[in-house]
Amino acid sequence: MLLALSLQNFVIVEKLNLNFQNGFTVLTGETGAGKSITLDAIALLLGDKADYSQIRTGANEAQLSALFDISEHPALQAELREQGLLDDDSSELAIRRTIDIKGKSRSYINNQAATLAQLKHIGSQLIDIHGQNAHHSLNQESAQRQLLDAFSGSLKLVEQTQAAYQAWQTAQQALAEAQTQAEHIAIERERLEWQYNELDQIAPETGEWESLNQSHDSLANAAELLQAASEVQDYIDNDNGIARQISRSQRTLGKLAHIEPRFAESLEMLDSIEAELSEISRNLSGVLSDIEINPNELHAKEERISELMSIARKYRIGPEELPNKLAEIQAALQQLEAAADIEALQKNVAQAQDAYMQIAQQLSSARHKAASKLAHETTEHMQTLAMKGAKFHIELQPSSPTAHGLEHIQYQVAANKGTPLRPLNKVASGGELARISLSIQVVTSQYTQVPTLIFDEVDTGIGGGVAETVGRALRTLGKQHQVLAITHLPQVAACGEHHWQVAKHSEGEQTISEISVLDDATRVNEIARMLGGETITETTRQHAAEMLANAAK
Repeated sequence: MLLALSLQNFVIVEKLNLNFQNGFTVLTGETGAGKSITLDAIALLLGDKADYSQIRTGANEAQLSALFDISEHPALQAELREQGLLDDDSSELAIRRTIDIKGKSRSYINNQAATLAQLKHIGSQLIDIHGQNAHHSLNQESAQRQLLDAFSGSLKLVEQTQAAYQAWQTAQQALAEAQTQAEHIAIERERLEWQYNELDQIAPETGEWESLNQSHDSLANAAELLQAASEVQDYIDNDNGIARQISRSQRTLGKLAHIEPRFAESLEMLDSIEAELSEISRNLSGVLSDIEINPNELHAKEERISELMSIARKYRIGPEELPNKLAEIQAALQQLEAAADIEALQKNVAQAQDAYMQIAQQLSSARHKAASKLAHETTEHMQTLAMKGAKFHIELQPSSPTAHGLEHIQYQVAANKGTPLRPLNKVASGGELARISLSIQVVTSQYTQVPTLIFDEVDTGIGGGVAETVGRALRTLGKQHQVLAITHLPQVAACGEHHWQVAKHSEGEQTISEISVLDDATRVNEIARMLGGETITETTRQHAAEMLANAAK
């Protein structure tokens, strides 16, 4: 539940700190006093888009924060802890948001930076706002469908149905393209097959170009390589070669190494040189044994190099890229063959359609079950709102498959006993539509797991005894949820367990809005104001006191 709300320099609020309680709280005040400011602030904390115009005139920054008790929401606690946003021993959630004069907004969850998407996701589990124009949206099928799906707990099925429908449409599109482009695909496949056969006949191998050039260089310079290897080996190993000179030096120094330590160091270095000379000699012997002057092999290498260079120029690539080009053409051929496989594509379409129908039928089943329940309970609630004998019905009309399922959803109502059911937007007057909307909202709210419900003037268009019934319904709802209602009706306000009043006044060149918690005496005055307008008589106060007493029974 919502524990506290703090605002600073927001719209016409300089500073405001509110502590919320359980049950049903009403918020009243003159038109234009700023009742909606509180609602706007909460909406911003739940992820709505910010605007620098919401900063109070003369201030550089608006600050908003809210504190929630989530001890009754273990799933939300687990989610926040997994994201590192909640300590293991904590059950309170703080959301904070700032808006600066440049229009930049920063959001925080338990003092850690957060995105608007995170605020919306978390906020949807904490507060449900029913706006004063909510009943107008009931004339739209999309709103009717969304409300029914939410009531039936089928939002996950809705997402799955949309995804399955998209997959089905994608498969159908692939099939249609294959059927309409069959001739183009055949021409392209013929071209690729010719290129593949041409390259495959040459059979370029990975690394062949580098190896080929290296061996060609060796063959082309075989005589020079052999001569160089022979000469250097002779320098090392002949009778007066380097190796013999090293050996003589070792013997000469060895005789006196026990006398002069530096001779011993020199001997170690000579031993190292001797070992390296031996290794050089072995390498040169290997060159002499491996390299041979072979004009035929050299000619073959030159022909292969010419062949690879010629085909590479044709495809405008380097010779070393030929193996990759062959693999690329092979992959393109396989893709074309798959695209041209009409039978396989038809099978994919059938499978995608079956998958869609299965999930869509599950959604339809859930909707039918929920529609009957929601219609029955809404009809019962309408009887208490001066709509005796009225009937509410949800018609599920079969339709061709769409991303929304297998049916159109239409809310229908018979406003009077004995009259036929007709679409809601065809028969309901403004007042009736408001009462039907409120009935639906009260019914659906009884099943929601969201702890805090806010009703923003949803009682518009009703009055008298009906308004009192609405107030009692909201008070009853307050036994299961934390309920906040913004209202102009004294009958609704009298039913509140807690009462806040919004008022505005001028300070110099600025207008300031403030909210105060009313006690019993000031509450009588506020109800009397709502009943009598500017002139409040003692009779009006008595009437207000009587209304409060009756509501408390």
